[in-house]
Amino acid sequence: MTVIRMPRVRKTLLATTIAATVAGGGLLASTAQADTTLRMAYDADPVSLDIHEQLSGGIMQLSHLLFDPLVRWDQSLNIEPRLASDWEQVDDTTMHMTLRDDVTFHSGNAFTARDVVWTIDRLKRSSDFKAIFDPIESASVVDEHTVEINTVKPYPLLLNLATYIFPMDSEFYSGEAKDGDPKDEIVKNGNSWASTHVSGTGPYTVTERQQGVRTEFARNADYWDEASPGNVDKLVLTPISENATRVAALLSGDVDFIAPVPPNDLERVRESDDAKLVTMSGTRIIMLHMNQKRVEAFEDPRVRKAFAYAINQEGIADRLMKGFATPAAQMSPEGYVGHVDSLNPRYDVAKAKELMEEAGYADGFEISMMAPNNRYVNDAQISQAVAAMLARINVDVDLKTLPKAQYWGEFDDRAADMMLIGWHADTEDSANFHEYLTACPDADTGAGQYNAGNYCNPELDKLVADANEEIDLEKRAEMLQQVEQTLYDEAAFVPLHWQDLAWASAQNAEIEPVLNVMNFPYLGDLVVNDDAE
Repeated sequence: MTVIRMPRVRKTLLATTIAATVAGGGLLASTAQADTTLRMAYDADPVSLDIHEQLSGGIMQLSHLLFDPLVRWDQSLNIEPRLASDWEQVDDTTMHMTLRDDVTFHSGNAFTARDVVWTIDRLKRSSDFKAIFDPIESASVVDEHTVEINTVKPYPLLLNLATYIFPMDSEFYSGEAKDGDPKDEIVKNGNSWASTHVSGTGPYTVTERQQGVRTEFARNADYWDEASPGNVDKLVLTPISENATRVAALLSGDVDFIAPVPPNDLERVRESDDAKLVTMSGTRIIMLHMNQKRVEAFEDPRVRKAFAYAINQEGIADRLMKGFATPAAQMSPEGYVGHVDSLNPRYDVAKAKELMEEAGYADGFEISMMAPNNRYVNDAQISQAVAAMLARINVDVDLKTLPKAQYWGEFDDRAADMMLIGWHADTEDSANFHEYLTACPDADTGAGQYNAGNYCNPELDKLVADANEEIDLEKRAEMLQQVEQTLYDEAAFVPLHWQDLAWASAQNAEIEPVLNVMNFPYLGDLVVNDDAE
């Protein structure tokens, strides 16, 4: 076989004029010398330009392109300063953060403490974010470049939380849109002014967007971080949901960077002379919820345990994921404070049948199940395998898989008896899993926002709340381990695996330094070398 090396990240040296696709300055017009272009292919497109509309991996990746956080994680999971240059814990419930004084938004407005306070207030009314921001009682302006953040009680994870504060341009997002709605309105799965207009402080601006088809970004000529090594002038993001098509696009030279690389193609990419593969262990749990409000049988812990025993996590990880996943029996991966070493997957079909019989369901029953087909690695195939496994205990599954853009609306509506979700802990902490995935659902506080099983144990909720005030880290770990043990004992959900991470790029793109276990590539720092061809 003859391998023809195709050029990848090209130095075009062409002057390019890109018109804004939305009038009024929301998607900023830009005339730039697009010297270095990176063509990216992700498995899905961000659902919105409003970074508070949805708490998801795609939105977080977008946030790091268009905005900057106050602080961020480095590859070793240490905190490094970004828009906040320094911070001081004044007392148990008060922190002062000093802000950079040399930052402007894409609109040209100066970045000040007022923007941070405005952003925190908006986060606290976002249905997706308000639960994790509930510990913050208030934020206030001390002076133009100093913010005071007060927590309701002592909170050991405030800096972790600050990694999710991407200050927005308060002046840009204030006032009314042409339709009379407020510009700062947050519309879940809908069209709002903020979903199509953006002004951040980040390394890129949006210059063209066709939802689900193509998004173009241009380098922010006034970007504050002069120490950033990044030299990519233009990004072109094309969503390619089909795994084989996405990989083929990289290997043929049609795109320069892809994510994720599916397990079936890892060796193919690794062996290519024209591409490089980067992998790392992941912390995103893939799991199934059993809706106790829709299915009476799911109220019985014996039935929930039967489902857990019927599903072969190790088989899914080995055969479907090609070893590119770690079978799970809990939400917390190894290294998280709540991880319990003794918990293991409990696949045993005979035991599952015994439990079904004890619960009075030896003949089984019918359920509906929904899952995305382009959000997680092999998500549709995993769901099909689960349906086949449940058939062994006489459970007839009506499975429906949907593209990510359609699935999340159905998930929010709890439209099926069993639903699949993946979750990466937003604060890199075990408590976050419970707060969103298994806490008693509460629309007012945002707790249990993604608890599609409607599982509810108030005692666990209190234990997690107490843990979030515990500054003795050893004691806090014991509390969170108790939470994981109880969830396992009650079979609150069916854990499947932690999904590993894989990216691939052209040889001349130095992607290793900008990748991390959170799967939020810091593409503003990406360096692309001259193509030697």
